Amino acid sequence: MKAKILVVDDETDLELLIKQKFRRQIREKQYEFVFAHDGHEALALLNEHPDIDMVLTDINMPGMDGLTLLVRLHETNPMLKAVIVSAYGDMENIRTAMNRGAFDFVTKPVNFEDLELTMQKTMEYIAQLRQTVQAIRENDILRMYVDESVLTFMSKAEFEHSLSASETVTATVMFIDICGFTAIAEREHADTVVKLVNRYFDVMVKEIIAQSGHVDKFMGDAVMAVFRGEYHLDRAIEAALGVRAQIARIGESLPTQPVYHPEVAIGINTGEMVSGNIGSATLRRLDYTVIGDAVNMAQRLQTVARAGQIVISEASQQQVAESFTCERIGEVKLKNKEAPVVVYNVVG
Repeated sequence: MKAKILVVDDETDLELLIKQKFRRQIREKQYEFVFAHDGHEALALLNEHPDIDMVLTDINMPGMDGLTLLVRLHETNPMLKAVIVSAYGDMENIRTAMNRGAFDFVTKPVNFEDLELTMQKTMEYIAQLRQTVQAIRENDILRMYVDESVLTFMSKAEFEHSLSASETVTATVMFIDICGFTAIAEREHADTVVKLVNRYFDVMVKEIIAQSGHVDKFMGDAVMAVFRGEYHLDRAIEAALGVRAQIARIGESLPTQPVYHPEVAIGINTGEMVSGNIGSATLRRLDYTVIGDAVNMAQRLQTVARAGQIVISEASQQQVAESFTCERIGEVKLKNKEAPVVVYNVVG
């Protein structure tokens, strides 16, 4: 697979070295390199070359530096992965770069064998990410037509068998609600409401996919997402922070409300849950989803979250205390829970 790579560095020596060290791969069209000298030029080149696969960037550059570029890359294209190539290899710079979305870090002077291995590893990850996105898209398309086409070829017995298939998994569930959107829906024209909610959902979905999450379903003006695999709780919280930040940047001018800034309330919970096909054999319609007390808890945590809050339980907070800053909200009474539950808000 050919990789198109953007190299961002104000030192022209690196451009010459890359062209020399990878001349065979360039000649055999394994790699294609595009070069920029600071973050501003890099963003301009990304607009000109939307097929760029990954970015290699220095930290210290005139104009826009590499750390600022990382933030801009995440805002414009969460799928694009960046590797830092810098002489500033101290832990503070490495952690700052990773926190801003860097996929890996290579120090100068550059060991080109190590650099190529890092590039290959990054491209493999990008390929996996693209396959996941493609699978999600295909699954969403299938769901759009599932009751009219595919399911007509399945017998009721086959459906009943599908309904019985399930497994117990440990995962994290996130519920995101657009605060006060019911009032907007009552005042605005239906076409405006649909366009707004679809735009907000698209922002949320990008952040969920960027953290390898799966959008389970859309429910009115809310989204349910599931995260599995390694560090599923951490990735869910990262996605929630991304959603909150992106939604906070949106400003609308509506016919009935000249200044409108949407906000989200988020509930996250982790634990064991049942995963399987839930639906009706009679209707020949089902959804592959998760159910159980851990899922219910996530939804109830969302209901107590205020605008801008990401609410988790004390048990979840203890799991991520070293990774995220949380503030104690206190005890709350949740539906169908006898004892009050201590909850926290994820600050960042």
